[in-house]
Amino acid sequence: MYNSIMYKSKYLLTLTIPLSVFFSFQGGLFSYLGLFYAFGVIPFLELFLSSSKKNLDDENEKKALDDLFFDVLAWLMVPIQYGLMGYYCYVISLGVHNPYEIIGMTLSMGTACGVLGINVGHELGHRTTWIEQKMALALLLTSQYMHFFIEHNRIHHKYVSTPDDPASAMKGQTLYNYFPQTIFGSWFSCFKLDRSTTLLYLGIQISFLVAIGLVFGVSSMVGALVSGIFGFLLLETVNYIEHYGLRRKKNESTGRYEKVQPKHSWNSNHPIGRLVLFELSRHSDHHANARRKYQTLRHFDEAPEMPTGYPGMMILSLFPPLWFKVMDPLVEKTYQNSETI
Repeated sequence: MYNSIMYKSKYLLTLTIPLSVFFSFQGGLFSYLGLFYAFGVIPFLELFLSSSKKNLDDENEKKALDDLFFDVLAWLMVPIQYGLMGYYCYVISLGVHNPYEIIGMTLSMGTACGVLGINVGHELGHRTTWIEQKMALALLLTSQYMHFFIEHNRIHHKYVSTPDDPASAMKGQTLYNYFPQTIFGSWFSCFKLDRSTTLLYLGIQISFLVAIGLVFGVSSMVGALVSGIFGFLLLETVNYIEHYGLRRKKNESTGRYEKVQPKHSWNSNHPIGRLVLFELSRHSDHHANARRKYQTLRHFDEAPEMPTGYPGMMILSLFPPLWFKVMDPLVEKTYQNSETI
């Protein structure tokens, strides 16, 4: 049942990411804990845990939508993320850690920037209230990626799984070839669409870094910048795996693409990745129904399924030959089972 304590409490697993990052700032081998937990422990566990295709029925879905618990959990990520960023900058400013510790803490902070900053910013950015949209921008600021608010909602969702979308990867395209396409292509698409707002966001980001430098010193400012870069690289890796090789059919007479459907995004029902990422891996429903809140995202049988959770697939994408060996046959199978192209 939806309203059981067990059902709601499992979403508290989202807090394990910021906890692991917090303990990373204790130094020593713990410095890499945030990174190791997200991309070591979770992918390993998901190799042995079965996925779930269960959806809430209409009655329980309404209860979930009306339950403030899920909104508060997402809102909490704003003070948590800024608390982590502040603590990270303070620890770096002390100047007492070895280079390997600084690298580990920065990558762990970057993990928080990707999982909390951009991922939860993405969730809140789809909300319609003014305050939640400002929360989204505040989270994106920590990754120096505020233009994502424009790009994702007004460009990516419109052109997803088409050649017109910089954030949709083609079959046979490596992650490393994809990075410049999506990072620079998305920014310039935003600049072309809304020049003044894109430049405003850039100015806010620069001011944010300068403020960190004035309060905590240059080393903390550089660390915040690097952790933000790592955060948005995680985001773009997720974008790569979410739509790899999938294409919407184009009507040559009208020049229009078919409506976005669940079959145009890769889905994953693996449990831990779903929960720590606020159900991001049920991405097929998200693109078909962009306003649907994370706690009510559904499985669709026609949505193509990844062989494991998002964290594991992100690691696999770092090794193009292995990625192609696993994913290209699945892409071809998807084409055979649909009229995507």
